[in-house]
Amino acid sequence: MEEDMNTSIFVDPDIDLSSNGTVSVIVHFKTQPARVAMALAKEKGYMLSFEQAAQEVENSHARFLNELELGLLGNHVEYTITRTYKTVINGMAMKLPAKSIINLMKSSEIAAIYANQEVQLDPPIQFY
Repeated sequence: MEEDMNTSIFVDPDIDLSSNGTVSVIVHFKTQPARVAMALAKEKGYMLSFEQAAQEVENSHARFLNELELGLLGNHVEYTITRTYKTVINGMAMKLPAKSIINLMKSSEIAAIYANQEVQLDPPIQFY
């Protein structure tokens, strides 16, 4: 593992980090969504306005995009941001080579990286 990699980032074990193939992942940022940040601040005894909390969410996205622009993934790595999340979680969905996820782990913004998979609940059992 690389020396400056952030080992406190959770990486979904379903992701094969040695693969050359493209994977779809959800990158979950450390900064909480605005409403969550406000509730946590209130719990700790201080007030945080929605505007302040929402601005920090925007700032976390800008910092991450800046890290990408500065070559976080390395040279000539193709990636696509397919969706951004700011309400329930704070983060982005991306497609990139699986091997490049190791480089993403150098980011100061990321808390976790999950495989982007559709999850379906089983219908409830009906009793007659």
